[in-house]
Amino acid sequence: MKFPSPVSLQWMAAFLGAELMGDKNDMATGINELHKVEKGDLAFVDHPKYYDTCINSAASFIIINKVVPYPEGKALLIVDQPFEAYLKIVNHFRPFEPAVKSVSDSAVIGEGTYIYPGSFVGHHVVIGKNCMIHPNVSILDYTIIGNNVVIQAGTVIGSDAFYYNTKKDREVWYKRMQSCGRVVIEDDVEIGAGCTIDRGVTSDTVIGRGTKMDNMIHIGHDTFVGKNCLFAAQVGIAGAVNIGDGVILWGQVGVSKTLSIGDNAVVLAQSGVPSSLEGNKTYFGYPADDAAKKRREVVWIKRIPELWKKVMESGGS
Repeated sequence: MKFPSPVSLQWMAAFLGAELMGDKNDMATGINELHKVEKGDLAFVDHPKYYDTCINSAASFIIINKVVPYPEGKALLIVDQPFEAYLKIVNHFRPFEPAVKSVSDSAVIGEGTYIYPGSFVGHHVVIGKNCMIHPNVSILDYTIIGNNVVIQAGTVIGSDAFYYNTKKDREVWYKRMQSCGRVVIEDDVEIGAGCTIDRGVTSDTVIGRGTKMDNMIHIGHDTFVGKNCLFAAQVGIAGAVNIGDGVILWGQVGVSKTLSIGDNAVVLAQSGVPSSLEGNKTYFGYPADDAAKKRREVVWIKRIPELWKKVMESGGS
C-alpha cells in the first residue's frame, strides 16, 4: 500500500510510540509485506527467523521488536508488537468505510458499462468503459477494472487475503493480517461465474490483459497473472504466485504459493504445481512434470503387477 503522500519517519515513530534508529529525517512512501517490498517502503518483522530476510530486503524501514545491526541507508522503528504496529498503520490509512448503497458514490464507472441489479460496487472502485458486470457480483473497495471486461454472476473481486500472523503463545493462534492491497484487472479480461479473486495483503493482485477465466476459479492474494492466459474451471492459485503470459491451466489445476510459471506453459487437468515451472512446456501430474515423461511413468506403473508376476514366476523373492 502506498501512502497518499510520503510520511516522515519522525511522525511514524511518534504515531507508533516507536524508538527510531537511523536517518530520522527520511520519508516512508508505503508499507508492504516481504514478498512485495520496494525502496521507500516500511516492512515489519516480529520473529528472529525472519530478521535477516527483512533487514536485507528492498524495504528501507523496518518495524521490529529488537535492536539488530542494519545497513547504512535504512532505519529501524523499535516496538514491542510489530504486527500490532502494522495493523495500526493500515487502519489509519485505509480505515473501514461502511457501505450505504449498492454502488458507492466514490466509484467511477466508465461510459457504456452495464451493472446488473443485485451487484455491489464498493468505495474507490474504478471500472472502465464497455464492461459487463452480471448479477450478484461483488466488487470490493479500491478495485481497479479496465475496459471491455466481463464478470459473470456471483463472482467476488477484492475479498480479503487468506493471510494470518501465527503465534502459538496466545489464545488465538491465527490473527488476520488486515488486507490493504487491491485487485487490478486489465483490459479485455473475462471472468466466469462464482470466481474469487483476493486483494493483495499490502500490494496488488493483477490479472493481465486478455486473460480468460472459466467458472469457480480462485486467485490468491498478491498473485500476478500475465496477459492472454486461459484458466479452466476449478483452478486454484495460492498467494504471491507469478504467472507469465500465455499460460494455460486446465481444469482443477492447483498451484502452490510463492512460485513462478513461465510464459506459454500448459498444465494439464488435475495436476498439482508445488514448485516453479519453466515456460514453453506442457506439464501433467503431481508433482507436475513434463507431460510426456509423466505419461511414460503411468504406463510403467500400470505394468508393475505384470512385471511382479514375471519376477515371481522366475523364482524371485
